[in-house]
Amino acid sequence: MSDHKNVNALTAGGVLVSLGIVFGDIGTSPLYTLKAIFKTAKLIAEGPSGLAGNYITSDLVLGALSCIIWTLTLQTTIKYVIITLRADNKGEGGIFSLYSLVKKAKWLVIPAIIGGAALLADGMITPSITVTSAIEGLQLKFHSVKVVPIVIAIIALLFIIQQFGTNLVGKLFGPIMFLWFAALGVAGLAQVIHDPWIFKALNPYWAFKLLASNPGALAILGGVFLCTTGAEALYSDLGHCGKQNIRVSWIFVKTMLILNYLGQGAWVLKNTSYDPHVQNPFFELVPAGLVIPMVILATTAAVIASQAMISGSFTLISEAVRLNLWPKVRINYPSVQKGQLYVPSINWLLMVGCIIIVLIFRKSDNMEGAYGLAINLTFLMTTVLVAVYMLRKKFPKYLIVIFVSVYVAIELAFLVGNMAKFVHGGWVTLLISCALLSVMWTWYNARKIKNRFVKYVEIEDYYTILTELSNDISVPKFSSQLVYLTSANFKTEIESKIIYSIIQKEPKRADVYWLVHVDVMDEPYTMDYKVEFLIPGKLIRIDFKLGFRIEQRVNLLYRKVVEELVKNGEVDITSQYTSLNKHKIAGDFRFVLLEKHLSKFTNLSFYERSIMDYYFVLKRLSLSEVSSFGLDSSYVDVEKVPLIFVTPDDIELNRLAV
Repeated sequence: MSDHKNVNALTAGGVLVSLGIVFGDIGTSPLYTLKAIFKTAKLIAEGPSGLAGNYITSDLVLGALSCIIWTLTLQTTIKYVIITLRADNKGEGGIFSLYSLVKKAKWLVIPAIIGGAALLADGMITPSITVTSAIEGLQLKFHSVKVVPIVIAIIALLFIIQQFGTNLVGKLFGPIMFLWFAALGVAGLAQVIHDPWIFKALNPYWAFKLLASNPGALAILGGVFLCTTGAEALYSDLGHCGKQNIRVSWIFVKTMLILNYLGQGAWVLKNTSYDPHVQNPFFELVPAGLVIPMVILATTAAVIASQAMISGSFTLISEAVRLNLWPKVRINYPSVQKGQLYVPSINWLLMVGCIIIVLIFRKSDNMEGAYGLAINLTFLMTTVLVAVYMLRKKFPKYLIVIFVSVYVAIELAFLVGNMAKFVHGGWVTLLISCALLSVMWTWYNARKIKNRFVKYVEIEDYYTILTELSNDISVPKFSSQLVYLTSANFKTEIESKIIYSIIQKEPKRADVYWLVHVDVMDEPYTMDYKVEFLIPGKLIRIDFKLGFRIEQRVNLLYRKVVEELVKNGEVDITSQYTSLNKHKIAGDFRFVLLEKHLSKFTNLSFYERSIMDYYFVLKRLSLSEVSSFGLDSSYVDVEKVPLIFVTPDDIELNRLAV
């Protein structure tokens, strides 16, 4: 717990780590952003005739640079670095952490899962475009080099090593990214010192002039948006670096990025015959003898950016699982590094997605159309959730209105600009986002439907019969200690299905009956528990309050609590069998899990039936509850129960006379 508090302290090491973890995605955007803008401008200039003429003008270059600089200022600096980082959930960030802070209103799950799904879809395109853009620099020296096989090999290797943990190489991320940002700044500065007038682009006038006078302004905005696509990572990685370290390191990062963009702009103005389909102004800043080292450094930075996105996807899914927004999947912890996860199913899903995207689009130019549209939706959803957070924290109303008005307007403008990319590849990431969204929406709603049919009974009504059953030697003993997982939030209630399982389905005599309830808290790292002795020595309830980032290893947590209760003399788990009791041998433990299935007699609407059918398909593909709760299968009985019991009262029969 202290580690998560200490990470917020401002340290030189923390600043260096944040360079490696937080800024990889936004730090590699100079590889393709200006190229994408000028490619769009050229297409607009060509029009139906296909003849562009001299489309490079000082208004276009200064306007594009001004749009980038003020997007980085308004979108990244003010919205994320200054405002959104304030919404930390006990030191943790990200769209699901933010949702956990504000999820009092049920409708807020909609922006949360839209943003989460879009962020995951972005995780497929980020490695593809960044690595491809970097490797394409090789073609400046080796014109015939085959980019696609190299990119696929790098991406495959990147995903394969995830299972072994990235603790060792992760220590190098900070220094390498510091070198990368320094190289960006130096390359840009070398060009800018010869053309210092390019600093006129700092004036927002040029951005307004470009957007007001250019008929394709919205399409150009779609390219401008690429400069800030990594802003969400600032917030997602809050828990790894702390807000102070992120804020301080951003000053250096933003300065280096702006210098590089200005340098690229100055080069373009000196080379007005520049063709964005053939040349990349980023690599044109680099002296010929340093192109290969720069390509190597750019590729390394692209891999680091991809690694940050992959790690962020793993964290996102683990949070979604705890919040019941994603099917239960296997989550591994490959190293001792704090917060490092490995989710095999997501890892291979992302790898296949990245490789398919590379094979479909083949060039970074083509990928630019697929990039940005999905993450734009995440930005909008974050704006909605941050506005609700500001309301909860009682920010002045006028500030909330200004925040919402400004950022909804900006992000809707970007969205309209990005929609122009739909037919050029944007449909790919939207399709992926919709597929991921359907999984989250189904899993969330299926749980609501199931909960509607869960019938609870007063547990006090069964105290006498449970006590008598426990002492009834005519019933074969099922287990010394019998454990049920219950979803009942109150100690006075219990699911009728549990009572049915104990008393009727197969009478289960035990020395002690245990009810275990897991409550997922809105805070990330809570690990509390409470014990209620409902029938002293016979029926005991344990309530675990676990943060949404805590692994729900119920087996280990339950045994830990039992050990403490035994140590304190609050419970006796010694076997009651005479031969074992005299040797003080502990009794056996047995877990019973009730697995619901959908009866064909269940009366649901077409929509709800479709949701449940999809849910049970996903459930078959997901991790079993035995594995997800960390239970030893040799100590678990799984009983299938129908989602809805059909009673004789529901059936009408006519008796015929003999």
